[in-house]
Amino acid sequence: MTSTSSTTGTTGGTAAAFRERADRFAAALDLAGGRGDATTPCDGWTVADVVAHVVDTERDFLDRHGLPVPAPSGDDPGARWRAHADAVAAVLTEDVAARPYDGYFGPTTIGATMADFYGWDLEVHAWDVAVAAGASYEIPDADTLSRLADGWGPALHSEGICGPPVPVPDDASASDRLLGRLGRDPRWSPDSGS
Repeated sequence: MTSTSSTTGTTGGTAAAFRERADRFAAALDLAGGRGDATTPCDGWTVADVVAHVVDTERDFLDRHGLPVPAPSGDDPGARWRAHADAVAAVLTEDVAARPYDGYFGPTTIGATMADFYGWDLEVHAWDVAVAAGASYEIPDADTLSRLADGWGPALHSEGICGPPVPVPDDASASDRLLGRLGRDPRWSPDSGS
């Protein structure tokens, strides 16, 4: 994060921006219908694996800042996510969200990181879990998310982050352009596996 400004296209501060993205991720999980075993476009990951990833990375970040969040329990990915998101919302008050720290990309705040880094992750993974269920899903604010990714430079395509870009047609939607940039094939489906 190179800036402490809140995400555009959302209401309220950074805590509210994170919650909006968390709610959209929950809605995408609803499309998966509790099928934690559904294959996603993330190589080797099921819907349950994606949920474990977003929960674990957020818990780790918050814990490093003295804001422990309990691990959610249960087998239903949507229920696990909602329990986690509620716990995050309880600790991510506007005062906590405004707390500054020196991040990987420079000075930022806890709220900006939750909204614009972890929230960015939620928006992209929302597409992953929705299409795992065979649903159509357009990423809201795809242009904003692409601008956020601009600030990460070469780190965007480092090991474990995003794969090499996938070509998309010139007239592709903003959502499809973002997906291609992040190494995802917008035409991926559970049937094709690609």
